[in-house]
Order: sequence, then structure tokens, then C-alpha cells
Amino acid sequence: RCLAALAQALHSAETTAEVIVVLNRCSDSTGQIAAQTGCTVIENNAKNLATIRNAGAQIARGKILVTIDADSIIAANTFTQIAQALNKPNTVGGGVMIIPERWSLGILATGCLLIPIAVWHGISGGLFFCAKSDFDAIGGFDESLSSVEDIDFARRLKQHGRSTARRFVTLWRSPIRTSCRKFDHFGDWYFVLRPWLTWSLLKGRNQSAADKVWYDFKR
Repeated sequence: RCLAALAQALHSAETTAEVIVVLNRCSDSTGQIAAQTGCTVIENNAKNLATIRNAGAQIARGKILVTIDADSIIAANTFTQIAQALNKPNTVGGGVMIIPERWSLGILATGCLLIPIAVWHGISGGLFFCAKSDFDAIGGFDESLSSVEDIDFARRLKQHGRSTARRFVTLWRSPIRTSCRKFDHFGDWYFVLRPWLTWSLLKGRNQSAADKVWYDFKR
């Protein structure tokens, strides 16, 4: 579904792109599906999302980078919106809104834990876009972090933009729809009822907490 949505968005924007899929300890047919649809496929088995994301960015040949997780679905107008944003000389890049594939009180409460962070830093995430030169200028994703590498990346990209008189923007009309598979597995109230775990993840330095939720997560 992720790859099909990317293809639709590229078609809507009347453009093409190199789609890079980074396989991380996959035990299913992800690699075959990606290869069959013409993607560039590489493998990185690190238990570190920053390392995995950087591996894909490192081999990218285009001038613009767009990142998205494999369990998320891009909006059909996304590449059009990205082109319009980056055609403005005062834009460094940005992110989008994240919409879960289903709602519940527990999922809503978990989302509310993250809203203050996004508002405080003035950032968004889910999907990131920027020039590859700006990605390289800030050193990509911080591989010393076991979690929240996306929040950290957005914050540093925004700071980099401010230093060069450019803005970090949110594409409000191009949200991604993302999987609730972790809530399906752990339960909708899991993170709210375990503040110590949530706090550890938000600190970004607890590998065992990250392993539990991301890297050793049953897939």
C-alpha cells in the first residue's frame, strides 16, 4: 500500500523519483515486492532507525530527499505540495500531519502526549522532505539516538533553515495515514499507562526500551 500510494502521488505530480527501500531484518516478501515494482533495494540490519534512514539517503542520487515509513500511506498531492514548497527560496523543508488508520481514546491520548513537543519546537514529522545538500549539511539523522531520531532531525533541520533565512514548513493538506499495528499488538492504552517507558523513548537514549517497541517488535 505504501508503494502504490507513492506511485499514485508521483503520477499526480507528473514526475518521477528513485524509490529506495531499506530492508531491516525482514522475514517476509518485502524485498521481492519492492524489487518487482522497480525500487532500489538495500539491506541494513541495525537496530537503529537513524542508521536505517541514513543508509537509504546515502545512496540516493536525487537532489531532493523524501522519507516515509513502510507502514504509512502518502497523500496523492504530496509531491505537488513538496515541489511548490521547495520552489520558494525561503523554505528549507518540512514535514506533514500524521493520521492514524483508526481512532480510539487510547490512541488519541497517546497522540496528545506528543503534541506539546511538536508545538514547543514548531515541527511536524511522519514524512520529511528537504534538499539532499541540507540533509548532508546537518549530518542526516543522529545515529546516537535509539528513538525520537525524527523529532531530533526536524528540530535540527529547522535550526539549519533559520541560520540560512529559510523556514521549516508543515504540509497541512498532505497528511500521511499510518499503521496502528503497535497499538493492535500492545493495546491502545499501553504507552499512556507506562509513563516510564514513554519517557525513556522520548529521551532517545534507552536502547532496551527502543528494542521492545521497534526493533524486537513482532512483525
